[in-house]
Amino acid sequence: MPNIKSAKKRVKVTATKTLRNQMIKSALKSSIRKYKAAVAEGNKDAALAAYKEAVKKVDKAVNKGILHKNNAARKKSRFTKQLNAM
Repeated sequence: MPNIKSAKKRVKVTATKTLRNQMIKSALKSSIRKYKAAVAEGNKDAALAAYKEAVKKVDKAVNKGILHKNNAARKKSRFTKQLNAM
C-alpha cells in the first residue's frame, strides 16, 4: 500500500485506466467473435456488417493504445481476406 500522496493517486489512475482498457479489449474481442461466427455460418450480409464493426473496433483500439498498428493491420487484412473468400 502506498504511503506517498502521489503514489496513492497513481494507484487510482492505474485502476481507472486498467478498467477502461479491459472494456475496450472486451468489446473488441466480442466484435471479432461475432464476425468469425458470421463467416463460419456463411451469411455474407451479416459478415459484412460484423466486418465493418470489427474493423471500427480495431481502429479505435489502436487510437487508444491498446493494439499496435501492425497488429491491427494484420487483423484487418485477415478479416478482409476471409470476407472476400466467401
